[in-house]
Amino acid sequence: MADTGSRIEWVASNCRLLRTIADAFGATQPFKGLTIGTAIHLEPKTAVLLLTLKAGGAHVVSTGNLNSTQPETIAFLKARGIDIVGTRTTDPSAHDRFLDAIVARKPDLLLDNGGDLFARVAEAPYATLRGGTEETTSGRMRLAPLRAALPFPVLVINDSPIKQFAENRHAVGQSLFEAYLRVTNRSTNGKRVTVFGYGACGKGVAACFRNAYADVSVVDINPVTTLEAHLDGFATPLREAAIRTADILVTVTGAPDVLTANDMPLIKDGAILLNGGHFPTEIDVAGLTRMDGVQEVTAYPDEGIETLHLAGGRAINLLGGGHMANLAGPRPLGNSIESMDLGFALQARCLERIAGGALGAGHSVVPVPADIDAAVAQAYLDINR
Repeated sequence: MADTGSRIEWVASNCRLLRTIADAFGATQPFKGLTIGTAIHLEPKTAVLLLTLKAGGAHVVSTGNLNSTQPETIAFLKARGIDIVGTRTTDPSAHDRFLDAIVARKPDLLLDNGGDLFARVAEAPYATLRGGTEETTSGRMRLAPLRAALPFPVLVINDSPIKQFAENRHAVGQSLFEAYLRVTNRSTNGKRVTVFGYGACGKGVAACFRNAYADVSVVDINPVTTLEAHLDGFATPLREAAIRTADILVTVTGAPDVLTANDMPLIKDGAILLNGGHFPTEIDVAGLTRMDGVQEVTAYPDEGIETLHLAGGRAINLLGGGHMANLAGPRPLGNSIESMDLGFALQARCLERIAGGALGAGHSVVPVPADIDAAVAQAYLDINR
């Protein structure tokens, strides 16, 4: 008779880089006696990362991000000695309390996702913090102006070329496309899709929808990036025209208020809005739902869909409440296991480097060291050849 395994066990068995690193950490114990505080999406792949850090001797205390914490992952981690603060929430004030509780522990190292922990430390520093890592574009944008208040190494995983092409372009593009299919069960063939933002994530999203026979347009505030999208074969209409014609609107910019109530008159009947940015602010959901002309909002909570019914008979559909759509709705899986195995290998090796004291304050809010990029890339190639 076969044993019954969990999804987290399946993910762990396929995180081949992290398994190798966990074995190495078990011998070297780079985090022995140290506490690592984390604020990150608590889902199966991050569970493998946190257990890898624990294998290296760390006491790990962790909280999730808005709307993405999965109860099964919390239970799995608690049973294995990871200290979890808080629960799944979409309430920013509750999330802030969880973050404050992490910082109150005064961890020796931080693993941040969106700059929430380091922003707090910048306001109330403590002497024992050795530094840490930041995962995202959004976090780097938030922390760069705070460098003077962060006099210790902060390595930005997002600025690794591996993170840019493996996770942001290939995996985010694929997982947002998958989320659209999973949540809506709608086709892409012949649909008009407008992608806001043509960074690495936007490139992946645009490519995935085009490969699925959609007609894709790109809107970006940077004319150089817009030119790149044009030369890559995407339509680059003016913003208003791009909104008016779109059946599907996707935000992946890292900036707030990309779509607001002011855009509502432009959005066509039946259009679907989804966000792939880290913070749930790219689509001004509160502004959209409160604006004049919204007569009713029909929520399908188990499906991750809300439909705004407008005067005149139009309806506009929002996925995931404006949160990251690839971690919302039924069976949210996020990015591929392989891409996160790569990104989390970078996390583990960067934290190891910082714990060892090899980096100083001159490495505050800077990219991953090139030798770590090369070592992780080589290890992945060796495992997959």
